[in-house]
Amino acid sequence: MQRVLGVLGILSLLTCVFVFGGCSADSDTSTITLASTTSPENSGLYEYLLPKFRQETGIEVRALPVGTGKAIRIGRDGGADAVFVHNEKLETQFVADGFGVERICVMSNEFIVVGPPSDPAGVRGLKDVAGSFRKIATTKSTFISRGDESGTHLRERGIWKHAAVDPTPASGTWYLESGSGMGATLNVAVGKGAYCLTDSSTWGAFKNKGDLEVLVRADPMQVNSYVFMVCAQSQKRALAQKFVDWLVGPAGQAAIGAFEVNGAQLFVPNPAR
Repeated sequence: MQRVLGVLGILSLLTCVFVFGGCSADSDTSTITLASTTSPENSGLYEYLLPKFRQETGIEVRALPVGTGKAIRIGRDGGADAVFVHNEKLETQFVADGFGVERICVMSNEFIVVGPPSDPAGVRGLKDVAGSFRKIATTKSTFISRGDESGTHLRERGIWKHAAVDPTPASGTWYLESGSGMGATLNVAVGKGAYCLTDSSTWGAFKNKGDLEVLVRADPMQVNSYVFMVCAQSQKRALAQKFVDWLVGPAGQAAIGAFEVNGAQLFVPNPAR
């Protein structure tokens, strides 16, 4: 009798695992996880875009807006089905190391330098972003960096390198690092009346601009491309591929181009294929 009860108990346990595990898997089969840079979230693009994709395909996209560096790490660690980021060096390495299937450009915006109307560094209207950084350093004007290994922070570091300036020795003086996302960093810049590098889409949707103004833009170095990569180790590669196919297809590109905040288009659709 004891043996029979034991067998029945095992069968019952297996049934529960099969039923509940199966139900759990079924409920998640049409959901993908997207590790992402923060600007599509901060700007409101995901809130606008993802329901359209879900309505057309039935696929749910769970976005994790964590910044490019962390998104890449999540993708490497198997915590996402795809990544959506904006740093060519990290993207290329991600694919070369076998973690990403391919780099697919979906859209772009631009990096801009914002700052106080008094413009103590005299950078207003410059078309040379590296030159503006040199002026900021020379005048020791307050500059707020994200300092978080995000795509924006990595681009900022690249601009400093191009300007032949290393701001790290000035950390804590005129060069301040927030260690936070773009919105929080902009809030610090507003509070201190400081210069800051931001993406144009987050700036366009940002509500607490204070008296900061856009001072430097239109340098080719400031073009900011967003790249989608399906994670090679994902078990939902087919679903992730459907999402990027939709993004670069007519419906997705039209939706990206139609997305506006305060009457301004925030992203430029530009499929790579």
